[in-house]
Amino acid sequence: MTIQLAERKRWNAEHQRLTALLKNPRGYEQAVELFLSQHAWLYVSKMADVDAAAKLSTLEDELLDGIREETLRQYPVKAPDTTNSIVWHLWHIARIEDMTVNVLIGGREQIFAEGNWLSKLRISCAHTGNGMTEEEAAELSAGIDIDALLDYRIEVGRRTREIVRSMEPAEMKRKVPASGIDKLRAQNAVKPDAEWLLEYWGKKTFAGLILMPATRHNFLHLNKAIRIKQRIQKKS
Repeated sequence: MTIQLAERKRWNAEHQRLTALLKNPRGYEQAVELFLSQHAWLYVSKMADVDAAAKLSTLEDELLDGIREETLRQYPVKAPDTTNSIVWHLWHIARIEDMTVNVLIGGREQIFAEGNWLSKLRISCAHTGNGMTEEEAAELSAGIDIDALLDYRIEVGRRTREIVRSMEPAEMKRKVPASGIDKLRAQNAVKPDAEWLLEYWGKKTFAGLILMPATRHNFLHLNKAIRIKQRIQKKS
């Protein structure tokens, strides 16, 4: 299972179209449908009930197809743009989407807290992973429960889709509320030396968060993870 470069280019082109549609209230319904399509491609097929046999396989389907546990956990990795393990990347994008969509857009609790995922994942940290030490990254990579991680990803993805479907056109231009940023800060959602991330989110509109991180951030990290998989498994 290999997703061709043309499909990635098509996703990028559609993401540019999504950016334009989100700026136009008259294109709102089209924007939501395009978002749901783009978002589904960043998750395993069953997250959005995509029939992988009948439609294009997703980016996460490609990542997980034939992957070995030692490949998922290997840390550090030799890659030009990251040393983090594949499980770190999957956990990182799930945590950030959970925080930004649920707390900042939806005004809800994180799925992470509602479902006791800290215990299920068998990890000791609830932040985004930005600014993690080598020892912390190694511990997470070796100990995280992979099945629970993949389940958590699915829950995050499904909630995102629920929230975006329920939004009104005018909400897309809303600025991220300071109360949401304060709530994440109180929850220690980022490490102290990653405070810049809260400041970055605080300058966004809801549409901006939908574009980054809810779509493009996932796309970038999944592509990194696929390159890591290819480097490791090509050698054996």
